[in-house]
Amino acid sequence: MAARDLEGKVMFVTGAGRGIGRGIAEVAAESGMDVAINALTPRYVEELARHLGKETGRKVLPIIGDVTTTGGAGAAVSAVLEQFGRLDVLVNNLGDAIGKPLVTLPDGTEGMTDEEVQRVIDLNLSASIYCTRAAGPHLLGRRSGKVVNISSFAALRGGANRVIYSTGKAALTGFTRSLALEWAPYNVQVNAVAPGSFPDPITSGDRYEQNRARIAGEVPAGRAGEVREVGHLVVYLASEAADYLTGQTIHIDGGSTL
Repeated sequence: MAARDLEGKVMFVTGAGRGIGRGIAEVAAESGMDVAINALTPRYVEELARHLGKETGRKVLPIIGDVTTTGGAGAAVSAVLEQFGRLDVLVNNLGDAIGKPLVTLPDGTEGMTDEEVQRVIDLNLSASIYCTRAAGPHLLGRRSGKVVNISSFAALRGGANRVIYSTGKAALTGFTRSLALEWAPYNVQVNAVAPGSFPDPITSGDRYEQNRARIAGEVPAGRAGEVREVGHLVVYLASEAADYLTGQTIHIDGGSTL
């Protein structure tokens, strides 16, 4: 169990105000880690930081900013290092989709604009690249650390009206594998987690229970995922117990991609 001891280590989670990112932050703080949580606005992360700090006694730092740019990612990582003096685990969780076809279809369904295409790529790929580049010198200099990229089962299974989202997540798999080889000699492990269907009560609102019932009928396991389940897997990857695991994408989806 000593190999799973995370007491006093520092994790930075992007896109952590809601959904899977929130679940990761909760489990990390409960496991004894200090946590920095990022979002574009303070709407959710400031409340989450106060709640987790009070409940766990850990330091929880909200970082407001756009990490889809080089400058924003660099500023966020710098804030983590200034506050905590170290960074042990970077979780590139930020991501989102726009449910539109690539081009306007013959039935009149409007396609994605150039701005929408770029935004989806930035959310699902660029932010991970920029945050990892910003954290890299610190992790490599210490010759110790973890990068966990949050992918999706969409990286393996295509989906109509999700072309650019699936493309970004599939590219994240290649990023994970190649960077793992590049950083392996320096004792920095890079892995990815690919969640399936994990409805979030905050974003789903009144449709939350409906979404869970629909997913239960589609997933071999017969139920939707709970966001904290992804958190438990990420915390395992953050621990020394996973030091010999690198370059892998682990699917946590109730059997949806089998």
